[in-house]
Amino acid sequence: MKYYKPFQLFWSFFKIGVFTFGGGYAMIALIEKEVVGRRQWVEQKEFLDLLTLAQTSPGPLALNTAVFVGYKVDGYRGGLSSVLGVVVPSFTIILTIALFFSAFRHNHVVEAVFMGMRPAVVALVLAPIFGLAKGLRAWQLACAAVALAVTWYVGFSPVWLIVVGAIGGLSYAYYAKKKGKES
Repeated sequence: MKYYKPFQLFWSFFKIGVFTFGGGYAMIALIEKEVVGRRQWVEQKEFLDLLTLAQTSPGPLALNTAVFVGYKVDGYRGGLSSVLGVVVPSFTIILTIALFFSAFRHNHVVEAVFMGMRPAVVALVLAPIFGLAKGLRAWQLACAAVALAVTWYVGFSPVWLIVVGAIGGLSYAYYAKKKGKES
């Protein structure tokens, strides 16, 4: 069974890559359903940790998530298989569209198709947000709301919010560990 893992990872991420429009955030719900729910390669909490790591790493979210999940499941082979699975469909589709798009870009049917896809893409982006929010406590939701408000209305850089969140998380972990030793 171990020898089938790279193929299973490739095929799982390939299907996600083929059937997802809207970028990395739209893929999160499908990746979670596949690797946590269907295949049970990682636990829910572990997936959230891998997703957090993927979001803080430079590069596309879906690609980073594929790397981390693949590596977790089957080491370097799994990471490579997952990356190829998620990249090959997008690359092929973009290349095909680029070759033929200029010929029919102003066609009213093509424009209507793209207009019809917009609500589905918005839903695919919002689905993981609501799914990830289920596991949060009230104070974590409040922190997320404050961070969103500060970024949206004040124009504060999200980079600084990530730094503050990392420092807060490290401080919390240090405090919890210190408190555990004293007990």
